[in-house]
This record gives sequence, C-alpha cells and structure tokens, in this order.
Amino acid sequence: MSKAESDLRHARNALEDRDYEWSQLASQQAAEKALKAVCIAKGIGLIRTHDLTILARKLKAPKGIIEKSALLNPFYTSSRYPDEMNVMDEELNRTAAHDAISAAEEVVSWSRKQLRT
Repeated sequence: MSKAESDLRHARNALEDRDYEWSQLASQQAAEKALKAVCIAKGIGLIRTHDLTILARKLKAPKGIIEKSALLNPFYTSSRYPDEMNVMDEELNRTAAHDAISAAEEVVSWSRKQLRT
C-alpha cells in the first residue's frame, strides 16, 4: 500500500508540473497497487493483470469502485502503446489527469479501508 500512496503523490506532483500523461499513468498505477495489496492481504494472492476492473471485481468492490477502476484502465495502455493513445489537447489532458487522480484517490481510500477490516 505504501507504493500506491507514493504513486498517488507522484500523480499529484506531475499534475502540478503539467506532465499530464505521467499524472494519468501514476494514478492508474496507484490504484493497481492498492487493489493488489488488498488481494494479497485477503488471501486471494497476486493477480498478474493490469486490468483494474478484474481486480476490483475479484474483491467484490462496490459498483463505484469498479467504475473508477474502469476509468483508470486506459491510462496504462496509452502509456505503454503510444500508437493506441488518443491525441488530446492540453486542456483535455489536464482534465483527464484531474479525473484520474480523483478516481485513484477513491480506489486507494477504499483499499485502505479494506486492509483495516
């Protein structure tokens, strides 16, 4: 979970630095690491996927967390495979980074609560 928290800090810092694509990827990574931490803690084990909806569903997460996970999924692929990236102008990239951080914050917060139960 500490790595998820670190990635979330990086996402916020990248947003401030106007490095929007990095902010989006760091947000996705924060959520992925948080969900995987819960999978491990709950005895499900490490699921080797980058698909956050698979992880959230495996954890029987609420619908809102599954939706936030789905919102974050494309940021992993677009960072790894630039030919699949939709070219967005700076304002759209900034908005997407804000949305990604917000979604990641919710997923990480939910995951933190799961580790306490």
